[in-house]
Amino acid sequence: MKMWSGRFRQALDPEFERWQRSFGFDRRLLKCEILASSAHARALKTAGILSSDELISILQGLKQIGEKAAGSAEFLDDDEAEDVHHFVEKQLVALIGETGYKLHSGRSRNEQIATDLRLYVRAAIDQLRQELSDLCSVLVDRAERAADAAMPAYTHLQRAEPVLLGHWLLAFVEMFLRDADRLADCRKRLNVCPLGSGAVAGATIALDRAFMADSLGFDGATGNSIDATSDRDFALEFVNALSLVALHLSRWAEEMILFSSQEYSFVILPEAYSTGSSAMPQKRNPDLLELVRGKSAGILGNATALMVALKGLPLAYNKDLQETQKPLFDSSDTLMQMLPLATEWMKAVEFNEDRMSEAAQSGFMNAWAAATYLVKRGVPSRLAHERIGKAVQMCMERGCELQDLPLAELQALSPAFDEDFYESLKLASVLAVHDVAGGTAPSRVRQAIAITKQKIDSLREEAHAHA
Repeated sequence: MKMWSGRFRQALDPEFERWQRSFGFDRRLLKCEILASSAHARALKTAGILSSDELISILQGLKQIGEKAAGSAEFLDDDEAEDVHHFVEKQLVALIGETGYKLHSGRSRNEQIATDLRLYVRAAIDQLRQELSDLCSVLVDRAERAADAAMPAYTHLQRAEPVLLGHWLLAFVEMFLRDADRLADCRKRLNVCPLGSGAVAGATIALDRAFMADSLGFDGATGNSIDATSDRDFALEFVNALSLVALHLSRWAEEMILFSSQEYSFVILPEAYSTGSSAMPQKRNPDLLELVRGKSAGILGNATALMVALKGLPLAYNKDLQETQKPLFDSSDTLMQMLPLATEWMKAVEFNEDRMSEAAQSGFMNAWAAATYLVKRGVPSRLAHERIGKAVQMCMERGCELQDLPLAELQALSPAFDEDFYESLKLASVLAVHDVAGGTAPSRVRQAIAITKQKIDSLREEAHAHA
């Protein structure tokens, strides 16, 4: 029996009936539906709608439905259920009889789906933040293991200055920690309970909304029944936050792809996450990285799809909202799969530290440190910049590096040059000169690693507290 069939004389067109069903994708909300329905049942008992025996019967029935679903995927094959709410009602009535119909007293599917989705997104956020903490932990571990290994940093894809390998890896950690914070912020806003909102105007039974919210771990009840049944801001905010995670993963993947090319040879692709060519025997292709980059596009597209679906909807609930679930589920699923793979890839990857170090010591990457040498000897910054620029030009004409220029020729450019200038051009000195918080000086990177470990520990504790 349909949950709404009493008003209608004519059956639905069979093609339309199949087309409009959402059970094929919203059945993943079954656990959330059972939790929310159990809270509603207890509130009905307090309101005098259910007897103690009826409440026990309903709660036991809901528990059996959950156990059957966990034990058999075939249990969820139902060609008649419109959605997860209809499925649960059908199964409950089959188990306990007409008492099962009482569960829907004073509520609407509009508030049910709004509640289920909040429970789902909240759980997804907790799991994704744990996955992000795992990825960050591996990145920090690799940064610490790299010790004082150096590599070139780039601006405009041109060699700029040498940095520690660990400093480069920590840059990705900063991105992913921001992502974890955004998800936590989203969690705070979504953690209110729509139960008791009815279809649009509020429940027709005096239900204890605070009790239902508290029993489901929400911070409180929603403030307006119209908004509560139609609000999908939390879904949009969630998918937007995921689009930034995907964007950062895509940037990470692109950089690793670039640095694994023969032209760079900084990164040695792990074979367990690469494939070969069907035509060229020598190839090792960065498939995991390319798929991260490619699948990220779909997540960004889902955020756009959600905004377009919501932008023109009048209050309150509209069937269009059913279609907002698929982009949400797809983005969540994609990242749930992607993050652990990225973590394992980072554990397995090898860095060609000799090649990185060699690249970090050529191409005038010590030029700013050279200009700083002059600044510290009283030469105005702009003039120091110009003198080193002229020195670089001389080197380019001769095919040499700054450290190869004779002191006499340097002093012809500026009398501030002295013998200790050559020491300031060495890699260790160039790295050490960036001795500021957030800089690449070895002592600062070690400090950053310690601080970042504390942040990751805090993130893990928060995720564990919500588990």
